[in-house]
Amino acid sequence: MNHLFRLLSISILFICLVSNAQKKVSLFNQKDLKGWYAFEPKTGKHTNASEVFSVENNMIRLYGKEAGYLMSEESFRNFQLTVEFRWNTDATFIKKTDKRNSGVMYLVPTETPDELWPKGIQFQIKENATGDFVLLQEVTLNINGTTTIPGRSVSSKFFIDKEKPVGEWNTLVIMVRNGCITQKLNGKVVNKGTEATVKEGRILLQYEGYPIDFRKVIIKKFN
Repeated sequence: MNHLFRLLSISILFICLVSNAQKKVSLFNQKDLKGWYAFEPKTGKHTNASEVFSVENNMIRLYGKEAGYLMSEESFRNFQLTVEFRWNTDATFIKKTDKRNSGVMYLVPTETPDELWPKGIQFQIKENATGDFVLLQEVTLNINGTTTIPGRSVSSKFFIDKEKPVGEWNTLVIMVRNGCITQKLNGKVVNKGTEATVKEGRILLQYEGYPIDFRKVIIKKFN
């Protein structure tokens, strides 16, 4: 049994690694929100994302009275996603709550309806929880040999806390290879899983009520 388990583990690792990198593509041109649409429950989908969120000083700035998100128009399968973010502590920005909470979702299927929050996997950005997996709308993942229980919103705690002090820029990296997922924060692995039940989908930047800035959203596709 132990021999079979080792063979299975090696097979899964091989599947995770069999991908060839292509060139990096920026999903944010630092000028406008081309390639994205916005959503908030009260007003629905905004093809012109600037009706809801803004770009200023080469940053995407998410703030306002209503929770919502930016969704990429393009869908991705195997990739490495790099995102830089920081909490916006400027008191002049409108916010819905004083609780710092946000996230970057990925593998959001194209057929899933717009709602708070749609099907997919979230890299949690939250005080004392940045790096957690949040599995939404019945998505499951095998973490440390155990498959998570399907649910509307299921969390799996980060391995290590690597978030920088409030106001400083953080870099998160998400690697997706054939259902195998690694989440990194500021150069350190903070979560890993295999056998994801979603394999392809869009990228989503969350606004949950506390202003947050994003300045780089770069994806590197794998074959």
